[in-house]
Amino acid sequence: MRPSRIKAKLKRNEPVLLPMLHLLDPAAYELASLMGFDGIWLDLEHHGTSVETAANLMRAARVGTADILCRPAKGEFMRMGRILEAGAQGIMYPRCDHAEEARQVVTWSKFAPLGRRGIDGSNADSPYGTMKFVEYLRAANENTFVCVQIEDPAALVHVREMAAVEGVDVIFLGPGDFSILAGVPGQFDHPLVQNAIREIAAAAKQAGKHWGMPCNTPQEARQLVDLGARFLYSGTDIFMLKNAFADMQRSFASVGFTFENRLG
Repeated sequence: MRPSRIKAKLKRNEPVLLPMLHLLDPAAYELASLMGFDGIWLDLEHHGTSVETAANLMRAARVGTADILCRPAKGEFMRMGRILEAGAQGIMYPRCDHAEEARQVVTWSKFAPLGRRGIDGSNADSPYGTMKFVEYLRAANENTFVCVQIEDPAALVHVREMAAVEGVDVIFLGPGDFSILAGVPGQFDHPLVQNAIREIAAAAKQAGKHWGMPCNTPQEARQLVDLGARFLYSGTDIFMLKNAFADMQRSFASVGFTFENRLG
């Protein structure tokens, strides 16, 4: 069982930073992990990526030091077991609405007595049956972290109860969906979104848990860290690649090259 870099840093109250990778080339995961990022966000909610493909991406990441934070879709409790067995250290659970749902996420992510996760013991997380039975159960419970997302304003009233759930490590604001459902799409500076940040920060502090959200710049990250956030995501491979191509086009246009950019 690989020790979780993220859980260790959070235990020391150190900030962690993760990029999100959408492209399915294992080399991207290998590169990010070898470069020493705390974790890599692997999204199975908004993409058609299978557990089999995800397992191969996780395998590539194991050559380095990065944890894998994997997000299933809402309600995919049985799928979470296969994700963890494939080697994910963390579960990012979307659209968590109340404390009972948060408890169920913990139930399917942890072995008894913390939960009711089923055991196989022959997959990558064990690894491949080489750990003693009881040692594997203990290590899995200690190194698996659970992150629940607040993405609906209706869930915000339950955030203190969610943060208090044993086994929940991180409360994470999804500002995109939150702003849409709050009726202020994309207005991340709107008082409704800013209030959500304060409510989540206060709930996490009261429960002795960590919280986080996306950030775009080091300046934003500093502001969030000063507010107590320790779990931050920034950067997506698709946008990084697009921006690099755009910079290349701008640079070479001065030489006289032209481009038929269909993305505007």
